Amino acid sequence: PNGTALFDSLLVFENYPLGDALEPAKDSYQIEHFEGIEYTNYPLTLAVMPGESLGFKITYDQQRVSRQSIESLSGHLSGLLLAFADDPEQIVGRVSILTEGEIRQLQAWNDTAADYPKDKTLVDLFEAQVESTPDHIAVVFEDESLTYNQLNAKSNRLAHHLLGLAKADGQPLLSGNPLVAIAVERSLDMIIGLLAILKSGGAYVPIDPSYPAARIQYMLGDSQAPVLLTQSHLTEQLSLGGLEHDCVVLCLDQTDVAGQLSENLRVRSTACDLAYVIYTSGSTGKPKGVMIKQDNLANFLQDMRQRTGITASDKLLAITTLSFDIAALEIYLPLISGGALSLVTKAIASDASLLQQKLMSQAISFMQATPATWQMLRAIDWEAKSPLNILCGGEAVSQELANYLFENSQCLWNAYGPTETAIWSAACLLAPPFNTKPSIGQPIANTRIYILNAQHQLQPPGIPGELCIAGAGLARGYLNRPELTAEKFVEIELLGKTERIYKTGDLARWLPDGNLEFLGRIDQQIKLRGFRIELGEIEAVLGQHESVKEAVVSLYEADGNKRLVAYLTIAESEGLRVDEALFIDSLRDWLKARLPDYMIP
Repeated sequence: PNGTALFDSLLVFENYPLGDALEPAKDSYQIEHFEGIEYTNYPLTLAVMPGESLGFKITYDQQRVSRQSIESLSGHLSGLLLAFADDPEQIVGRVSILTEGEIRQLQAWNDTAADYPKDKTLVDLFEAQVESTPDHIAVVFEDESLTYNQLNAKSNRLAHHLLGLAKADGQPLLSGNPLVAIAVERSLDMIIGLLAILKSGGAYVPIDPSYPAARIQYMLGDSQAPVLLTQSHLTEQLSLGGLEHDCVVLCLDQTDVAGQLSENLRVRSTACDLAYVIYTSGSTGKPKGVMIKQDNLANFLQDMRQRTGITASDKLLAITTLSFDIAALEIYLPLISGGALSLVTKAIASDASLLQQKLMSQAISFMQATPATWQMLRAIDWEAKSPLNILCGGEAVSQELANYLFENSQCLWNAYGPTETAIWSAACLLAPPFNTKPSIGQPIANTRIYILNAQHQLQPPGIPGELCIAGAGLARGYLNRPELTAEKFVEIELLGKTERIYKTGDLARWLPDGNLEFLGRIDQQIKLRGFRIELGEIEAVLGQHESVKEAVVSLYEADGNKRLVAYLTIAESEGLRVDEALFIDSLRDWLKARLPDYMIP
């Protein structure tokens, strides 16, 4: 009663003979009915009693298990037995154990159909807002700002310039829905460049200039981007000399577009065209490009606009690096809602005191960040001085942090979603008390979430399984990776219809109220400070070093801080021991030339 049970549940199959034990003593009494209850001190005990009929008895601790759970368990057991009676040869994991009531419940929780501008692109939505609020401030960076009209005109001029670029044979350099790389520091040029790429009919490939040269070259080569937008002071660190394909480097600070037209372009992407390709960590040692379409973003932004209630009077603080997909919400949500986008430098985004000053001085009303950033503000006892709408996502948020953020917010949303399903796929408006870790909420509009077992069968509410996502947010797949696309994006039959789902690799379950609880991973992928990291990628790169025989990387947590730790077996040469301290320093430098800083153990 006061300890921890060795097992959570016990199965007793009573197949021993009972006849002699139940014989009544002579001249004493006659047994008319016998029923024994054996208290096992386990939270859940299922006793099975075979005979002419099959009997079951369930004993459970009411303080740990609800009656509703027991009724659900009974229904699942009945369903399994009936299925086995029909076909004893079928695979257990492929038998659906859902009751009719649970099927109706899952259908209701996934009834998320809603209207959205499915035929519109980001450019369409932005230009419509330009017509509506031409003189409102659209974007602010340090001491500079642009109205919607000014931002539209500048991006139009750059887009016209891009479309005028030609190959040696005179053919347009950009045609169709090309991938255009962009590697710039946070600035007004970054926003102008993004819009110009989209207005020219292209899709952008964001590249963090701080990435190692080898990683940048791989991303440019894999995407075969014909144009790279950058800034002159970054060209040396980008190390573009190793590219094996023709790529025109356009420095935005040195490109004169004053003579170009400022009117909107006739070139138009379609809703089915790509909007961007973002590279995420890959388990094979190479990053993989996720292809997100225009209609994916149209649905997402429409939901976020309605969910958050953002208006033309709001100002959103954008702190996320462009190579992290949640940056798209920060940039485009205000720009399609008439609000102001306040852009800050990387230095401000990573310094709690400077970030606090920016929140206060600019009267920010919306901010999105990972729990790591919010925790950074909490560490300096930040308090919101004006009403702030908070979006928290990218990794699990603790109960303590959720309570702290609620006290410093007007509204607090916890959001969940992988890059492959267009940023956020589920969201929850949080409110205390937080007796357990906060839920990740329910599916957003036109999004369906299924919890499946290893055989792609639906798990009932309360039962853990892999979180799989269907609906309007699904990416086209992985660029140049058809095998991986086929592995992660699959078509299966669910609740009477064929669904294309993305297998996230996340472990989750439905809670009784229809919200989802995130439980971790089923593989080696982790989230650290919001970044998605495949531990296998780091291990694969470490294995390329001539002095590393074996490597294992894991996430280490102590005192609330998480960090990557690598365990190595060093390949000794000619019996000589390696100076481990010097070796670790040199190995870390070697890794920095191949992996981003956030992936260095």
